[in-house]
Amino acid sequence: MIEKKFKTLDEQVDILKHKGLKISDVRYAKEVLLRENYFFINGYRHLFVNKDKTFKEGTTFEELYSLFLFDRFLRNIIFKYLLVIENNLKSIFSYQLSKKYGYKEKDYLKNNNFTTAPEKQAQLNDLLRKMKRQIRVNGSQHSATQHYATNYGYIPLWILVKVLSFGIVCEMFSILKDEDQDVISSVYHIDSDTLITYLPILANYRNLCAHEDILFDNKTQKCIEDTEYHKDLNIKKEDNEYICGKNDLFALLIIMKQMLRKEEFKSMMIEIENIVAGLDYNLKTISVSKVLDKMGFPDNYYELKNIERSIITNE
Repeated sequence: MIEKKFKTLDEQVDILKHKGLKISDVRYAKEVLLRENYFFINGYRHLFVNKDKTFKEGTTFEELYSLFLFDRFLRNIIFKYLLVIENNLKSIFSYQLSKKYGYKEKDYLKNNNFTTAPEKQAQLNDLLRKMKRQIRVNGSQHSATQHYATNYGYIPLWILVKVLSFGIVCEMFSILKDEDQDVISSVYHIDSDTLITYLPILANYRNLCAHEDILFDNKTQKCIEDTEYHKDLNIKKEDNEYICGKNDLFALLIIMKQMLRKEEFKSMMIEIENIVAGLDYNLKTISVSKVLDKMGFPDNYYELKNIERSIITNE
């Protein structure tokens, strides 16, 4: 195994130059590398390199950094609206379960409030242990839970959800009774099986954004089902499968289209369109369409914000 040794800023610049990257302002490049980390900047090189891993002729440091910044801006936008979805879900969860099972943890954390499927009992018991642990920890460390624990002797679910991770809340949905899953998913006018597919994808992207991982070309293990949006946007098919919007960033936008309010989604899309335009201006060696392709965005991706949903009810 080849050992990766520490490289000074001068050595990092020399490596990039040796690979064919044009660096006209060395001082600026070194400042960026110091602040942003060579490893993460270098993680965006793939669209700019040839098969021999050298940079395409004319590629500049500024271009490489512009893609890095674009991904940061994109991550911030997506994260902001994922937090809206997270907050909405937690509110809907706590309302439905508190109304049906009670607002004290001794009531809403009873095993018989959840699925009785034998194959899910180990998962159920593990999840309830995690939630009870959160109550013990946050009862003294979080102001809201501390207030309720001290003054009332219990922590209502609508307070507890604020300190539960999004991952736990998503997992909780999978062990709810069918009727509770149906009520919660009906708020979004989707069926419970679809929401079960969507939630881990949302949690995955939420964590990716929170930890500043590379976002734009991320692919998920799970694919979403075909939707009316794939059809309305005339997304191309290969071997009877849509070539984008299935397990890429555009699939996430399709999910968010269904879970954000209309005006929220439009605002998010406008923000995304603006940073795409900014990236297009900064790119010279490659076209912005190459980046959009990696994101799974069709050429007419911006039309997604204007498509009206066909609301399907259970009536």
